[in-house]
Amino acid sequence: MSKVIIGIVGKHIKDDKIRTNTLIRDEIKQAVFDNGAIGIGIISPNDEILYTIDDWQNIEEKIEKEKIIDQINLCNGIILQGGSTNEAFENWIAKYCYEYNIPCLGICAGQNSVVRGLGGTTYKIPNPEKHNKPSENYVHSIHIDISSKFYNIINKEEIMVNSRHKRSIDKSPFLDKVGFCEDGYADVVESKDKKFYIGVRFHPESLYKIDENMNKIFKKFINICKNN
Repeated sequence: MSKVIIGIVGKHIKDDKIRTNTLIRDEIKQAVFDNGAIGIGIISPNDEILYTIDDWQNIEEKIEKEKIIDQINLCNGIILQGGSTNEAFENWIAKYCYEYNIPCLGICAGQNSVVRGLGGTTYKIPNPEKHNKPSENYVHSIHIDISSKFYNIINKEEIMVNSRHKRSIDKSPFLDKVGFCEDGYADVVESKDKKFYIGVRFHPESLYKIDENMNKIFKKFINICKNN
């Protein structure tokens, strides 16, 4: 039986003033492999790094889409990683996955991408000191809408999550906000109409080895991808 292949969308980082690298986070690739799938990188074919935020469609014509599609076609599903930057090709990939019903999981900045890809917007939160805590396993709880697909994955109305972010979701066309922290920020967004199209603000890849709630996200995602 062939393995499920998950495309992990790479993010550019600079290691000095001259060179850049494309990053795949070990925690994410390991969560994919540990749950029985194969992880491969989806990398930008552009020579220019197209950093952007909500206005990414202003430079959409620069994205080398066909070369990205060739990579996506190798995969059963797509993961958009977290990070401190956002590139136009990430948002376009999120849009493409939505349009073609390709299972897609967006994590932290990847949640920004699934929202921005569909015309949504984000904003800087006023209390980042409370939510940007990279060294802590658990920072706050989130309440989950019991009518959501995400609830059917976790089967709990409230869970503890980590938190290392400075932005949250404002408008989210075509997506429902279904998980909230005590400050009212949308920690989970989803499409009820797609096989699996979910964005989470927290980082399940950092906790999946010790927290079954976090691993359930990867298990369900990969299980859906088996039939894609």
